[in-house]
Amino acid sequence: MAAPRLQYKWIAGIVTCPKGWLLVPARVVNATVIIEDPMVLQSMIDIVDFRPKFDAAAINVPLGYPESPSGPAGSFEPDVRERVGWPRRVAIRTVPSRAALNAPTREEALAIEPWLTRSDFRRFRWLREAADLFQPFHQRTFFSANPELSYTLLNDNQPLSSSPYQEEGVLDRIRLAREKLPGADEIIAATPPDGAAQLHVMQAVGLLWTARRAIGRAINRIPSDPNWDHTGLRIEMVL
Repeated sequence: MAAPRLQYKWIAGIVTCPKGWLLVPARVVNATVIIEDPMVLQSMIDIVDFRPKFDAAAINVPLGYPESPSGPAGSFEPDVRERVGWPRRVAIRTVPSRAALNAPTREEALAIEPWLTRSDFRRFRWLREAADLFQPFHQRTFFSANPELSYTLLNDNQPLSSSPYQEEGVLDRIRLAREKLPGADEIIAATPPDGAAQLHVMQAVGLLWTARRAIGRAINRIPSDPNWDHTGLRIEMVL
């Protein structure tokens, strides 16, 4: 017997955090977004197998990867950085090639992509976990996004000059989220779950806006006509 049809759409914003993945789920009833409590899940399998299944989830990792190096600027990343603007363009990381991501050692990865930094390598454990799991059909539900891009959208497509690592930037983002996602300020201000920080919750809440756009078929792709990697995944970021 088929599962009963939910009376709402189920969305999520998902970001990496020290103990795994920080998930902020929300229900969309008509035009109202009802945000649920954040939670930390240890593995990407837990995210993909989450029940009820998400109608749309925005996640801050790539899904498709270039087959060959594209240089430190990346391929589509310059367009994303232009939208985010200065100084927050630094938050848009270049997507490494799949060859560099899967290299057995750091030295071999650097031989492929010399621009990789320590910060890039620290992200590799999450990127590899997602890359090993995601298949093309997952892109019907999961969308590669970036919190700074989401907050730019919330700011009427105007770049933010403040940093989320400073009090002014936190207050700016809480204000923007509250205007479009009532109750978001309470979620961000609450004590974060073990293994995550307020920053992670704030980022995931921002991604909810991108997920909300996805269920309304209002997302834009960067690039507008993305390439596909050899696994059949689109190499893109959505907003």
